[in-house]
Amino acid sequence: MEKLNITKRTKVKRLPKRASYERNEIYKILDDSFICHIGFKIDGQVNVIPTLYGRKDDMILIHGSNKSRMLKSFASSEDICISVTIIDGIVLARSAFHHSVNYRSVVLFGKPIEVLGNDEKAKSLEAIMEHIIPGRWNEARKPYEKELSITSVFSFKINEASAKFREGGPVDEKEDLELDIWAGILPIKSAFKEPLKDIILKKSINIPGYIGNYLDRKNKNN
Repeated sequence: MEKLNITKRTKVKRLPKRASYERNEIYKILDDSFICHIGFKIDGQVNVIPTLYGRKDDMILIHGSNKSRMLKSFASSEDICISVTIIDGIVLARSAFHHSVNYRSVVLFGKPIEVLGNDEKAKSLEAIMEHIIPGRWNEARKPYEKELSITSVFSFKINEASAKFREGGPVDEKEDLELDIWAGILPIKSAFKEPLKDIILKKSINIPGYIGNYLDRKNKNN
Protein backbone atom coordinates (compact mmCIF):
# COMPACT_ATOMS: atom_id res chain seq x y z
CA MET A 1 0.00 0.00 0.00
CA GLU A 2 1.18 3.50 -0.81
CA LYS A 3 2.17 5.53 2.20
CA LEU A 4 2.08 9.34 2.18
CA ASN A 5 5.21 11.22 3.16
CA ILE A 6 5.12 12.23 6.82
CA THR A 7 5.52 15.99 7.20
CA LYS A 8 5.96 18.25 10.20
CA ARG A 9 2.27 19.11 9.98
CA THR A 10 0.92 15.58 9.60
CA LYS A 11 3.19 13.70 12.00
CA VAL A 12 1.05 12.46 14.88
CA LYS A 13 2.90 13.19 18.11
CA ARG A 14 0.30 12.17 20.70
CA LEU A 15 -0.08 8.35 20.70
CA PRO A 16 1.65 7.86 17.33
CA LYS A 17 0.82 4.13 17.33
CA ARG A 18 -2.74 5.10 16.48
CA ALA A 19 -1.66 6.96 13.36
CA SER A 20 -1.67 5.79 9.76
CA TYR A 21 -0.26 7.43 6.65
CA GLU A 22 -1.49 4.71 4.29
CA ARG A 23 -3.39 6.24 1.39
CA ASN A 24 -5.97 3.44 1.37
CA GLU A 25 -6.71 3.89 5.08
CA ILE A 26 -7.18 7.63 4.56
CA TYR A 27 -9.46 7.05 1.58
CA LYS A 28 -11.62 4.58 3.52
CA ILE A 29 -12.33 7.11 6.26
CA LEU A 30 -13.03 9.85 3.75
CA ASP A 31 -15.39 7.55 1.86
CA ASP A 32 -17.34 6.70 5.02
CA SER A 33 -18.36 10.32 5.53
CA PHE A 34 -19.32 13.39 3.52
CA ILE A 35 -19.07 16.18 6.11
CA CYS A 36 -15.75 17.86 6.81
CA HIS A 37 -14.59 20.87 8.80
CA ILE A 38 -12.36 23.39 7.04
CA GLY A 39 -9.95 25.67 8.87
CA PHE A 40 -8.95 28.87 7.09
CA LYS A 41 -8.07 32.51 7.74
CA ILE A 42 -9.83 35.72 6.74
CA ASP A 43 -8.09 38.98 7.68
CA GLY A 44 -6.04 37.16 10.29
CA GLN A 45 -9.10 35.60 11.91
CA VAL A 46 -9.13 31.79 12.08
CA ASN A 47 -12.45 30.21 11.04
CA VAL A 48 -13.68 26.62 11.02
CA ILE A 49 -16.70 25.82 8.84
CA PRO A 50 -18.49 22.48 8.31
CA THR A 51 -19.34 21.63 4.71
CA LEU A 52 -20.11 18.77 2.33
CA TYR A 53 -17.29 17.21 0.32
CA GLY A 54 -16.69 14.53 -2.23
CA ARG A 55 -13.64 12.40 -2.97
CA LYS A 56 -12.61 11.48 -6.49
CA ASP A 57 -9.35 9.57 -6.80
CA ASP A 58 -6.69 11.62 -4.98
CA MET A 59 -8.78 14.81 -4.75
CA ILE A 60 -11.19 16.28 -2.23
CA LEU A 61 -13.84 18.45 -3.91
CA ILE A 62 -15.72 21.28 -2.21
CA HIS A 63 -18.40 23.55 -3.66
CA GLY A 64 -20.61 26.45 -2.67
CA SER A 65 -21.89 29.86 -3.66
CA ASN A 66 -19.35 32.12 -5.32
CA LYS A 67 -20.36 34.69 -2.70
CA SER A 68 -19.16 32.41 0.10
CA ARG A 69 -16.56 34.17 2.24
CA MET A 70 -14.77 30.88 2.77
CA LEU A 71 -14.53 30.02 -0.92
CA LYS A 72 -13.59 33.58 -1.86
CA SER A 73 -10.77 33.43 0.68
CA PHE A 74 -9.37 30.31 -1.01
CA ALA A 75 -8.21 32.37 -3.98
CA SER A 76 -5.59 34.12 -1.84
CA SER A 77 -5.05 31.31 0.65
CA GLU A 78 -1.70 29.62 0.97
CA ASP A 79 -2.96 26.48 2.68
CA ILE A 80 -6.07 25.30 4.45
CA CYS A 81 -6.74 22.43 6.83
CA ILE A 82 -9.52 19.87 6.36
CA SER A 83 -10.59 17.41 9.05
CA VAL A 84 -13.04 14.51 9.01
CA THR A 85 -14.03 12.58 12.15
CA ILE A 86 -16.28 9.57 12.62
CA ILE A 87 -17.21 8.64 16.21
CA ASP A 88 -17.72 4.89 16.73
CA GLY A 89 -18.34 4.72 20.48
CA ILE A 90 -18.05 6.25 23.93
CA VAL A 91 -15.50 4.46 26.12
CA LEU A 92 -16.46 4.39 29.80
CA ALA A 93 -13.55 3.63 32.08
CA ARG A 94 -13.54 3.05 35.82
CA SER A 95 -11.78 6.36 36.38
CA ALA A 96 -12.94 9.71 35.03
CA PHE A 97 -9.45 10.34 33.68
CA HIS A 98 -9.47 7.37 31.31
CA HIS A 99 -12.85 7.94 29.66
CA SER A 100 -12.49 8.32 25.90
CA VAL A 101 -14.14 7.77 22.53
CA ASN A 102 -13.44 5.34 19.72
CA TYR A 103 -13.02 7.21 16.47
CA ARG A 104 -11.56 7.37 12.97
CA SER A 105 -10.21 10.69 11.75
CA VAL A 106 -8.26 12.30 8.93
CA VAL A 107 -6.47 15.64 8.86
CA LEU A 108 -5.28 17.11 5.56
CA PHE A 109 -3.25 20.16 4.63
CA GLY A 110 -2.74 21.85 1.29
CA LYS A 111 -3.66 24.59 -1.13
CA PRO A 112 -7.14 24.62 -2.69
CA ILE A 113 -7.21 24.92 -6.48
CA GLU A 114 -10.24 26.49 -8.16
CA VAL A 115 -12.00 24.39 -10.77
CA LEU A 116 -12.62 26.62 -13.78
CA GLY A 117 -15.02 26.22 -16.67
CA ASN A 118 -18.62 25.06 -16.45
CA ASP A 119 -17.87 21.63 -17.94
CA GLU A 120 -15.21 20.91 -15.34
CA LYS A 121 -17.37 22.31 -12.55
CA ALA A 122 -20.23 20.05 -13.62
CA LYS A 123 -17.91 17.02 -13.52
CA SER A 124 -16.79 18.01 -10.02
CA LEU A 125 -20.36 18.48 -8.82
CA GLU A 126 -21.16 15.05 -10.22
CA ALA A 127 -18.28 13.58 -8.23
CA ILE A 128 -19.51 15.24 -5.03
CA MET A 129 -23.08 14.00 -5.53
CA GLU A 130 -21.93 10.50 -6.43
CA HIS A 131 -19.74 10.44 -3.30
CA ILE A 132 -22.80 11.22 -1.17
CA ILE A 133 -25.54 9.28 -3.03
CA PRO A 134 -24.20 7.03 -5.82
CA GLY A 135 -26.57 6.96 -8.78
CA ARG A 136 -28.31 10.25 -8.03
CA TRP A 137 -26.52 12.34 -10.65
CA ASN A 138 -27.89 10.29 -13.53
CA GLU A 139 -31.47 10.85 -12.38
CA ALA A 140 -31.31 14.49 -11.23
CA ARG A 141 -31.69 17.43 -13.59
CA LYS A 142 -28.24 18.66 -14.52
CA PRO A 143 -27.21 22.21 -13.52
CA TYR A 144 -28.12 25.04 -15.83
CA GLU A 145 -25.33 27.30 -17.09
CA LYS A 146 -26.63 30.05 -14.81
CA GLU A 147 -26.47 27.73 -11.79
CA LEU A 148 -22.90 26.75 -12.63
CA SER A 149 -21.92 30.40 -13.08
CA ILE A 150 -22.88 31.25 -9.49
CA THR A 151 -21.19 28.16 -8.05
CA SER A 152 -17.54 27.92 -7.02
CA VAL A 153 -15.75 24.58 -6.90
CA PHE A 154 -12.33 23.88 -5.42
CA SER A 155 -10.20 20.77 -5.55
CA PHE A 156 -7.76 19.74 -2.87
CA LYS A 157 -5.04 17.17 -3.55
CA ILE A 158 -4.63 14.44 -0.94
CA ASN A 159 -0.86 14.54 -0.59
CA GLU A 160 -0.25 15.78 2.95
CA ALA A 161 -2.52 13.89 5.32
CA SER A 162 -2.66 11.52 8.26
CA ALA A 163 -5.29 9.26 9.79
CA LYS A 164 -5.73 8.45 13.46
CA PHE A 165 -7.82 5.78 15.17
CA ARG A 166 -8.91 4.59 18.56
CA GLU A 167 -10.68 1.28 19.06
CA GLY A 168 -11.22 -1.17 21.88
CA GLY A 169 -12.24 -0.88 25.48
CA PRO A 170 -11.12 1.25 28.42
CA VAL A 171 -7.53 1.30 29.60
CA ASP A 172 -7.69 1.62 33.37
CA GLU A 173 -5.02 1.79 36.01
CA LYS A 174 -4.25 -1.62 37.53
CA GLU A 175 -5.39 -0.52 40.97
CA ASP A 176 -8.80 0.53 39.56
CA LEU A 177 -9.66 -2.85 38.02
CA GLU A 178 -11.18 -4.15 41.27
CA LEU A 179 -13.52 -1.18 41.69
CA ASP A 180 -17.22 -1.98 41.56
CA ILE A 181 -17.79 0.41 38.64
CA TRP A 182 -19.27 -0.56 35.28
CA ALA A 183 -16.81 -0.12 32.40
CA GLY A 184 -17.12 -0.75 28.69
CA ILE A 185 -18.13 0.76 25.36
CA LEU A 186 -21.33 2.45 24.21
CA PRO A 187 -21.18 1.78 20.43
CA ILE A 188 -22.42 4.52 18.14
CA LYS A 189 -23.85 3.46 14.78
CA SER A 190 -25.24 5.83 12.19
CA ALA A 191 -28.23 4.43 10.35
CA PHE A 192 -30.40 5.60 7.49
CA LYS A 193 -34.16 5.39 8.02
CA GLU A 194 -36.87 4.85 5.44
CA PRO A 195 -36.99 7.66 2.85
CA LEU A 196 -39.65 10.34 3.37
CA LYS A 197 -41.15 11.43 0.07
CA ASP A 198 -41.76 15.04 -0.84
CA ILE A 199 -45.37 15.86 0.06
CA ILE A 200 -46.00 17.07 -3.51
CA LEU A 201 -44.25 14.13 -5.22
CA LYS A 202 -46.23 12.57 -8.04
CA LYS A 203 -47.88 9.35 -6.84
CA SER A 204 -46.54 7.47 -9.85
CA ILE A 205 -42.91 7.97 -8.82
CA ASN A 206 -41.41 5.19 -6.71
CA ILE A 207 -38.21 5.14 -4.67
CA PRO A 208 -35.32 4.56 -7.11
CA GLY A 209 -33.46 1.29 -6.87
CA TYR A 210 -30.12 3.01 -6.27
CA ILE A 211 -31.50 4.53 -3.04
CA GLY A 212 -32.60 1.12 -1.77
CA ASN A 213 -29.19 -0.34 -2.64
CA TYR A 214 -27.49 2.58 -0.93
CA LEU A 215 -29.51 2.12 2.27
CA ASP A 216 -28.86 -1.62 2.34
CA ARG A 217 -25.12 -1.13 1.85
CA LYS A 218 -24.76 1.69 4.34
CA ASN A 219 -26.83 0.08 7.08
CA LYS A 220 -25.07 -3.24 6.60
CA ASN A 221 -21.64 -1.62 6.86
CA ASN A 222 -22.67 0.40 9.90
